Parts: sequence; structure tokens; C-alpha cells
Amino acid sequence: MTKDVEMAARNGGNGAVAGEAYYPPPPAQGGDADVDDDGKQRRTGTVWTASAHIITAVIGSGVLSLAWATAQLGWVVGPITLMLFAAITYYTSGLLADCYRAGDPLTGKRNYTYMDAVASYLSRWQVWACGVFQYVNLVGTAIGYTITASISAAAINKANCFHKNGRAADCGVYDSMYMVVFGVVQIFFSQVPNFHDLWWLSILAAVMSFTYASIAVGLSLAQTISGPTGKATLTGTEVGVDVDSAQKIWLAFQALGDIAFAYSYSMILIEIQDTVRSPPAENKTMKKATLVGVSTTTAFYMLCGCLGYAAFGNGAKGNILTGFGFYEPYWLIDFANVCIVVHLVGAYQVFCQPIFAAVETFAAATWPNAGFITREHRVAAGNGKRLGFNLNLFRLTWRTAFVMVSTLLAILMPFFNDILGFLGAIGFWPLTVYFPVEMYIRQRGIPRYTTRWVALQTLSFLCFLVSLAAAVASIEGVTESLKNYVPFKTKS
Repeated sequence: MTKDVEMAARNGGNGAVAGEAYYPPPPAQGGDADVDDDGKQRRTGTVWTASAHIITAVIGSGVLSLAWATAQLGWVVGPITLMLFAAITYYTSGLLADCYRAGDPLTGKRNYTYMDAVASYLSRWQVWACGVFQYVNLVGTAIGYTITASISAAAINKANCFHKNGRAADCGVYDSMYMVVFGVVQIFFSQVPNFHDLWWLSILAAVMSFTYASIAVGLSLAQTISGPTGKATLTGTEVGVDVDSAQKIWLAFQALGDIAFAYSYSMILIEIQDTVRSPPAENKTMKKATLVGVSTTTAFYMLCGCLGYAAFGNGAKGNILTGFGFYEPYWLIDFANVCIVVHLVGAYQVFCQPIFAAVETFAAATWPNAGFITREHRVAAGNGKRLGFNLNLFRLTWRTAFVMVSTLLAILMPFFNDILGFLGAIGFWPLTVYFPVEMYIRQRGIPRYTTRWVALQTLSFLCFLVSLAAAVASIEGVTESLKNYVPFKTKS
């Protein structure tokens, strides 16, 4: 193994040890065009590749629950909530993008991960708190995406069954088999060494997300025009008709969690920004990408949420493409669900790569002389052995184990809306609001109790209350779902 390969392995391919700021080696001498100022391979990301990563992360399974979320909140609060979450996400993402480099935005020390950025500005306990929230949310998202992909795969079977045997037929299927298949696919894709090599998968996934979101919008619009449509009201589901008073409160808070999850990508923003080339300064490129990503997704969210609610009213399903609000044309619904599965293959990797990098970096720094962890084995193929790939035994073993465990956990708790709401709740306030606001205050030296300080802290506190309420409501929803669920025996 060459010295360069060994050093790359020891650095984990992605920078800092989890929880510690990483100080890069000096730039290569002689103006090497193949490396950046930190001595790493030159980054080539642009506004468009960063936007693709954001859209892949944001337009995910959450978009399909927005008709249901709007039904819980109604015509007034529903759209307003979507716009407020969009504005908050865009604003705080800009604050976080400014923290990629410590000091000068063009030449300052790079922060390779979210935790590195927090370590540059905040205390050690806040770094560890960030790590807990970030990685718990990333692991939870991997589990949530496994659940959603299996539901969409099963829906293809169900759509064909309903078309063949009628809507009254028993077309329930077991999701567990589809989760296992999705897990096997992810084992192979998880061997891609790092985020930089996944740009093509993110672009494919972004195209898939546009496709199925457009199909959902088109089918909702057609249903709204042709009828019949469900009853929609200014305040959403009606107490005494659709739900009782306690359910109305719980479901409204759970809907807030679903909307928060639909906008969640801050936990991987710094990792996405680390793929962007400079000049111009990475924070400028990232802010443009954030504007493109958030505005695009918000347009789709408003269309999916509002048109879905207009089509199905207060009876809107938790997932409008798999809950069978639509039965025909069955082939179009099949195609939309195929797009969802393909998209989630890519989205799973976008969210898991930071987990992989953190563990591998930590292991390489802790046991630098362990060949099992640091050594890259070249597997050659083709004539002249010019084709091939690098195989790292630790990467193969641990990533495979991670996928297997996340798949098992998905099988044990496949509750779509409740899981989405909980993930959104535990990740939104700390990762999207609290840490970006606190780092901005520290970075700009904003004095306590000034108008700007009070405004930022008020925003953070209000978002904390929303996250807390949504988390409690989602836990209540999971508890109710568990009462009637038996793993491997309950059909969807």
C-alpha cells in the first residue's frame, strides 16, 4: 500500500475525527492543480450538484404525507405552516453555510462536518449534543427510508392486484420481504467510499423525486377536477365527525412533525458544502444552492399538500401514492412507486455517508496501524487490469452490519406517519435552528439582550416548542400503532 493511500485511509476519506475539529495538512507545494488548499483532492461540486444533493435529501418520502398533514391543519394553517417552515429552513441554512470555514470565508480553516463547525464556535458539551442529535437523526432517517421504500414496493403489487381483482379484493401484502431486498441493494451501494463519488446517484434520485412528485400533483389535480372530492374545511379534520378533541390535538402536532421532516437536511448541509469547489467562496455557492433547493421543494410541497387535500379532503391518506387514494391508472401509480424506490436508494446513501465517514475516521485515528481498518486492497478487473476498485475490509464489514441493523429495526416498527413525525421533531429544532443560531451569534459577536439577539432566541424558543409538541404527539402515535402490530404477520 502506498503512503498516499495509507494517509487517505487514516484520514477516513472525509476529514475530522467525530467530535473534534480537524486541522488539515498544508497545501501541496508547487501549485498542484489536483488538490485544494487543504491538500485533499480538488472538489468539483457546483451550485447544480449541491442543489441536486439538497433536492434528493429534501423531496423524499415526506412530500407524500403533506396532503394528510394539510388535512389535520386545514386550508388556513396548513399552507401558512409550509411557508413558515420553508422560510425558517432557508434562513438558518444560510447561517450554517457561513460556518463551513472558520474565519475568512475563502481561506479560513475548513470544517468538514457539522460537528466540526460546532466545535469551532461552541463548547464541548454542545459538540457532543450535536453529534447525538445529528447521528440519531441520520440513523432514524435511514430506517424511515427503508420503511417508505418497502411500502412503495409493496404498493406496486397491491395496485396490480386491485386492477385485476377489484377494489374490494384482499390485496394486503407483507412489507418485510421488500425491506430485506432494499437492504441488500443498500449493502452494495454502501461500499461507495465517500460522498464525492455519489453525485451521479444524487442527480438520478433528484430526477426520480421530481417525477413522482409531479405524478402525485397531476393525479390530485385530475381528481379535483373530475371528482368526487372529499370534504375540505378551513380548520381541517372536524371534531365529532372525523376525530375526537384529543385526536385533533395529537394529529395536528404530528402534522407539524411531518412538515418539519419534509424540510430536514441541515444535518448534512456541511457535508454537501464540502463537495463544492472554490472560488467563489463555498458559502456563496451553498446559499444559491439552498435557494434553488428550498424554493423548488416548497413549490412541490404546496402543490402536493394543497391539491392532495382538495382531492381527498379530511380523509386524505398518510401517503397519497401508497394509501390508495388513487387506483387508476394503475400503471402510472406503479411507475410513480418505482420512482420513489429508486429515489430512496439514493437518498439513503446521502444520509448514511456522513455516518460511515464519522465511524471510519474515528476508527482510523484510534487504531492507525491496524491493517484491517486502514489498508485498501485493489481489486482489478478487465483486460490489463485497468478497471477495478479499492476494497477496505473494515468498510465492507461495518457498513454491511449497519445496513442489516437498520433494516431489522425498520421491520420491527413500520409506522410511516408516526416515524416521519418523530424524526422531524427530534431533528428540526437542534439541527435546523438551535446550533445555526448559536454559531451565528458567536461568530458575529452579537451582544446579549440586543434586538437581534432577542429575535434570534425567540425564533429558537418557538421552534423548540413546536419540536417538543410534535415529538410527544408522534410517540403517542407510535404507541397506538404498536397495539395492533405483530412483526412479520401484519399486512399493509
